[in-house]
Amino acid sequence: MIPDFLNIKLEVQYGLELKNNIIEGYSVNRKTTLRINTLKSNLNKVENELIKNNIKYHKVSWFENALVIENKSEQEIENMDIYKNGEVYLQSLSSMLPPIILNPKEGTDILDMAAAPGGKTTELACLTNNKANITACEMNKIRAERLKYNIKIQGATRVFVMEKDARQIDDFFSFDQILLDSPCSGSGTLNINDKNMEKYFTEILIQKSTKSQLALLKKASKILKKGSEIVYSTCSILREENEEIVRQVLREMEIVPIDFEGIEDIPRLKTELEGTLCVMPTEEYEGFFVAKLRKK
Repeated sequence: MIPDFLNIKLEVQYGLELKNNIIEGYSVNRKTTLRINTLKSNLNKVENELIKNNIKYHKVSWFENALVIENKSEQEIENMDIYKNGEVYLQSLSSMLPPIILNPKEGTDILDMAAAPGGKTTELACLTNNKANITACEMNKIRAERLKYNIKIQGATRVFVMEKDARQIDDFFSFDQILLDSPCSGSGTLNINDKNMEKYFTEILIQKSTKSQLALLKKASKILKKGSEIVYSTCSILREENEEIVRQVLREMEIVPIDFEGIEDIPRLKTELEGTLCVMPTEEYEGFFVAKLRKK
């Protein structure tokens, strides 16, 4: 069961029918999904390995390097050489969206503000063919070590790890593009079978999250170059962590409507801000929110 306060929040925000669909999404076993690391491998090579090992999979319409595994667990993929060598990265489909939506450019200075464990950081490196200068921020020492390990094994050679709270980055820094996948309550990724949910998923957690989310986004708007873009994302589906945070920076920033080939195939929830994207939790997707903003 989900906590009573969340049940009420979801029904108020989405209505009874969508709330029930969301809860159903919390109860399914999510499929294993992976991203092909194009810095070390390619689709053909990975497909051949999967076929050789009798692994069934299918593709998604919006990203050629994402695969949904149909008959193996994450642990089984981790035992394969293509995982150990860094040729693939286990990553949820939803978390592959922010780097794609940012559309990172070669030859630019990019900041990943809350980077660990490194899925999105290394995806940015892939999308720019190791030709962008990426600064990856992580304040927790243990998480920063994990981030460094993943960057190394994925072959992302132009990433600098900054062990720092991104809210404390000096204002003289200036970036062409920023990815802020903000710490959040995780309301899009809950597992209804988790008996400890009520211990960690609390109203206090949401309040703490919103405070840091706003501080991070305000910092991002200061250190982003004028006319440049930021992607703000969370693995939450609650309005107070998403639209209400974005609304508070719309004096300095404007929404860039999210649109890409295949977006119509993504299960979506309604949002209050036109041009933003909220993904519904399903068997293949985590609940996720993404907004793209341009500094005026």
